Amino acid sequence: MISVKEAKNIILNSTQNFGVEEIPFIKSVGRILKEEIRADRDFPPFNRVSMDGIAINYSFFKKGQRDFKVEEIQAAGSKQLSMQNAENCIEVMTGAVLPNNCNTVIRYEDVTIKNGVATINVDVIKDKQNVHDKGKDGKVGDVLIKENKIISAAEIGVLTTVGKSFVKVAKLPKVMIVSTGDELVGVDEIPLEHQIRRSNVFTLVSLLERLHISSETAHITDDKPILKSKIEAYLQEYDVLLFSGAVSKGKYDFLPEVFEELGVEKLFHKVTQRPGKPFFYGKTSDCNIFGFPGNPISTFVNCLAYFYTWYHKSVGLETKEETAILNADVTFKPNLTYFLQVQLDYKFGHLVATPIKGNGSGDLASLVNTDAFIQLPNDKIEFKKGESFSVIRYR
Repeated sequence: MISVKEAKNIILNSTQNFGVEEIPFIKSVGRILKEEIRADRDFPPFNRVSMDGIAINYSFFKKGQRDFKVEEIQAAGSKQLSMQNAENCIEVMTGAVLPNNCNTVIRYEDVTIKNGVATINVDVIKDKQNVHDKGKDGKVGDVLIKENKIISAAEIGVLTTVGKSFVKVAKLPKVMIVSTGDELVGVDEIPLEHQIRRSNVFTLVSLLERLHISSETAHITDDKPILKSKIEAYLQEYDVLLFSGAVSKGKYDFLPEVFEELGVEKLFHKVTQRPGKPFFYGKTSDCNIFGFPGNPISTFVNCLAYFYTWYHKSVGLETKEETAILNADVTFKPNLTYFLQVQLDYKFGHLVATPIKGNGSGDLASLVNTDAFIQLPNDKIEFKKGESFSVIRYR
């Protein structure tokens, strides 16, 4: 068996470049940006009025003038006006270009306009107040969004501002998720006493959808020739195969030998962790194969800890390790890395992890009451309240 660290290093050294595609900007939320987004002009592109009110030349206010004759109205979206008399003012609307010969805006709430004359009712204003200077947010050519960033609603706003109707993003892998076993029946079927419904495959589908990856699913019975035939076709058609079950040493766990017969390079099969073993990882020249154990918690944690890590590195997305403070003492004697289910909460500004006791790796329902796995290393037995460890969130 290899350690969790060794397994992750192997996976990170086996990443796959899926290429780049150009898609409409409105379809790009959640995707990984594969180009720099630069300003096509200054932002804002003109001295922008940021309050409804009047625009004046500040020097006259400074000299004590409080009454200003209104010359015109500068509306948002209209061409820039020029104030003809420096002692006058122009009414301005939010978003409008600041008129020539004006440098300061006083909001309507602080003026009274009567018979075409605006009277300023406050004693203190600042030079250039309520004016968003041209180029303050960015100059033409400036990088506004760096490559390899996840596109969110905030980035959509920038894309539209610079006129990017199409944007380059990382292509998504083509994924097949396969469940095996004669004990499994469909979600809408009534299982017999010795059967259970297929759940792991749809858990994996949902975990991949969090990454905006669509997937296909298949179920194959415990028949080696059928397994081999179908998997041989999948290896040619898909970038990634995710399996749930049939990777242990049971008499019907045919997957390891099927992989070997089909020329899959085995990179590891067992990892010193709980839950989550045995766990097969291998590849061909064009396909990566993740063989997760059949127990639902094992499948869940392996997808988060390994597939997510592999995918993020493949598409160039940098991720930061998150830690949480253990909220109770924990003792774990086996010499294994322990992925312990926890509830997360913030206390005094710190992320705190409270252990939740489940009923083993088959207790799928326990996931409903927890938020994350805290990763306890295999170099000690006792883990004290107040110590910090890495966490893997699923909420």
